[in-house]
Amino acid sequence: MILPDGYSDIPAGKIAAVVTHLQMTTPAPRRDDPPGAWTLRKVDAPALAWYRDLYRRVGEDWLWSSRTQMNDPELAAIIHAAGIEVYALVVDGRDEGLLELDFREPRQCELVYFGVTAGLIGTGAARFLMNRALERAWSGGVQRVWVHTCTFDHPSAVAFYQRSGFIPFRRQIEIADDPRLDGTVPRDAAKHVPVIQ
Repeated sequence: MILPDGYSDIPAGKIAAVVTHLQMTTPAPRRDDPPGAWTLRKVDAPALAWYRDLYRRVGEDWLWSSRTQMNDPELAAIIHAAGIEVYALVVDGRDEGLLELDFREPRQCELVYFGVTAGLIGTGAARFLMNRALERAWSGGVQRVWVHTCTFDHPSAVAFYQRSGFIPFRRQIEIADDPRLDGTVPRDAAKHVPVIQ
């Protein structure tokens, strides 16, 4: 369904975001790594508690909630699936960034989750993580790497992806239950998105 021009009401208890899909079909010129003592660690068969903790610390303020709402078998079926790769950005021995790549579609790689914890935003850690993400994505003989972001994410996300070589190709509106109302994420998360009951 295509929304009409103008304003459209969103029911109380719901949230709405503009989702931008971006892709690259050839590798972009590599950007220099910023100075920093970061490393990337591949996490094979991630422990569910570890994954949930890092997912929450990276994504809670951006209203990442879909994985939080999954039970153990549902989450394990995704993050332990063949073709899914999970990585942690390590800073001073602590996991502070999440990268999840999905190679399950032939000749494609989706950056399913990408982000760093709040204290690393603006430090260059995300650039380091993106450089590693693109190196890994393109090393598998894919023809397309893609990602999507939304207006709940960091306001610089679209520009960051474009600087990384991604080109926007699709825009959607996503409407969902507000995960702060059922306790999936804390009530005070994502102060940039008001709660309307």
